[in-house]
Amino acid sequence: MKTPAQLLETLVGFATVSRDSNLELIRFIEGYLDEYGVPHQRIENDDGTKANLLARIGPKVEGGVVLSGHTDVVPVDGQPWSTDPFTLVDKGDGRLYGRGTCDMKGFIACALTQVPHWVQQDLKRPIYLAFSYDEEVGCLGAPRLIERLMADQPRPAAVIVGEPTLMAPVVAQKGVTNLRTTVTGRAAHSSQINQGVSAIHVAARLVTRIEDIMAELREEGRVDEAFNVAHSSLHVGKIQGGTAINIMARECYFDWEVRHLPQDSFDELFARFSAYAETLEAEFKTRAPEAGIHTEHLTVTVPALADRDNATALTLCHELMGQHRSEAVAYATEAGQFQSAGLSTVICGPGSIAQAHQPDEYIEIEQLEASARFMEQLGERQRHG
Repeated sequence: MKTPAQLLETLVGFATVSRDSNLELIRFIEGYLDEYGVPHQRIENDDGTKANLLARIGPKVEGGVVLSGHTDVVPVDGQPWSTDPFTLVDKGDGRLYGRGTCDMKGFIACALTQVPHWVQQDLKRPIYLAFSYDEEVGCLGAPRLIERLMADQPRPAAVIVGEPTLMAPVVAQKGVTNLRTTVTGRAAHSSQINQGVSAIHVAARLVTRIEDIMAELREEGRVDEAFNVAHSSLHVGKIQGGTAINIMARECYFDWEVRHLPQDSFDELFARFSAYAETLEAEFKTRAPEAGIHTEHLTVTVPALADRDNATALTLCHELMGQHRSEAVAYATEAGQFQSAGLSTVICGPGSIAQAHQPDEYIEIEQLEASARFMEQLGERQRHG
């Protein structure tokens, strides 16, 4: 039987960057589960280039616990890695280095390590492995996985999403939506500024409005101190437009995001932006009828995880780890999608989010060990029903 570090070495070796397929890793896990007679199924994307994996250890009864993890990782392009990011490296400093070590193949490795033990224990209540694709680009794979879980299996009692939390249960997260706004103006020579509409100037006003919305939220007292950023946040990450310094830009676009508190609605926040955009568009159409402002969703809205209906999952974490604190995080995960399906859900996994997406990403060996103990104790709990 393999250790978590040995399985992590194998998993890191699959370069499952979101832009590429994850099927080689899925095939490896399928073969591993086959060794122990664990039933499993793939849930593929539309073109069959990526897949979720759903497996059940134990009987087909209610009371199961779902261990949820994503198989994709973020790119390493342009990052100053000191080692091969897709080779697990132990430098003897108590850390294991490699892309995905903490986000979140360490959690998956710990779960897979326990599979042979869980099979031998003859569990009275099942443990599910729910491994998804394309979490890093908008949580795209999980909805199909959850739909299959709810359709084919008895209702699980709890879901543990193993994102890196230093093994502290997280009961709330912000939702997130990625957007692109494209502004179309009218090109003109910059010396004849009254003859055109600069798409860049219009975009700048929209970007300023986005920042102003955050200030409004704070002034209105729409804050939750459980989060380190206590309000819903709106952020522009990329802007591009124009062709030359002496030409009024015909087109400009910017990519932005809304990360909303569980108690805030994306639709309501976006409506504040849309109302201003409509007013601005009407103003500039009087000078250039072809001018326009169009916003599209780059991803579906990933729902927030609210601190509610989570007693079963939270109590499970507290019992298995012997501590009773919980936290909230600003980053998005698949947890809100499981909660939206009516499942008691928390986030809890090894490693720190501070290392996620970084060059020389690593996980502390102590964190792997803590996660392994959690998995062992989960097996004991499910063995006794």
